[in-house]
Amino acid sequence: MTERLATLTAHSPPGTEARALGPWFHNLHLPDGTQTAPTHPLGDFPNMKWEQIAAFVPPDLTGYTALDIGCNAGFYSFELARRGARVRALDIDRRYLEQAAWAAARYGLQDRIEFVEGSVYCLARTRERYDIVWFFGVLYHLRHPLLALDILRDVVKGQLFLQTLTSPGAGSASIPRNITLDERAEMTGEDWPRMAFIEHALENDPTNWWAPNGTCVDGMLRAAGFRVLAHPADEMVVAAPQTEESAVNSRLRRAELQAILDQ
Repeated sequence: MTERLATLTAHSPPGTEARALGPWFHNLHLPDGTQTAPTHPLGDFPNMKWEQIAAFVPPDLTGYTALDIGCNAGFYSFELARRGARVRALDIDRRYLEQAAWAAARYGLQDRIEFVEGSVYCLARTRERYDIVWFFGVLYHLRHPLLALDILRDVVKGQLFLQTLTSPGAGSASIPRNITLDERAEMTGEDWPRMAFIEHALENDPTNWWAPNGTCVDGMLRAAGFRVLAHPADEMVVAAPQTEESAVNSRLRRAELQAILDQ
């Protein structure tokens, strides 16, 4: 990453360095007045997402540690760092990390953010715990989404902020504690927790694997040992670790993770 950044001159005309690092998925508003993705098909993304959830994030994060999983070009890492958090930004794509590191220096936030190449699954081996874990736009790209949430249960010390692509369906349905084999028709109901599998592609992206409905997102979080605190906006959830996780969930989750760690 350092070698790549070294090819960019600090005296380039406005926007030149950003274009050299493109294309960008995050539309960052840079200090020189330029934007990295001003024609983004989703609009001013992800600022429009941040505006929906910003009020649910403590305004003063001094002393907090934060983990931004799938940080992309670093937009959310920068917002958390601006509020005082020390941030670890994680992404599997080195190009995004190059963009984020470059932008962090433009904002003067480079000393508050550590950029790390890796995936959410790598966290199964960490002993680090974070006050805030930011998990936006990642869950539906994972082949094993519940495993990822199981891993995060032991990484989140404070709150998990999650956003995911969803399919239609409410997030507050009352699901019975048990059904019989003869009652399986209930699972065809509109609000039953379900997750559509995308075998080929969605929006021409072959890494879009899943589209859970809202009920399923909440249920998966509970199954992974979280309690749902709030739904700031459509497709967004704030959660925290359950203080008294069910014995069955805890046993299954820990056995699963131990099998991974033993490999």
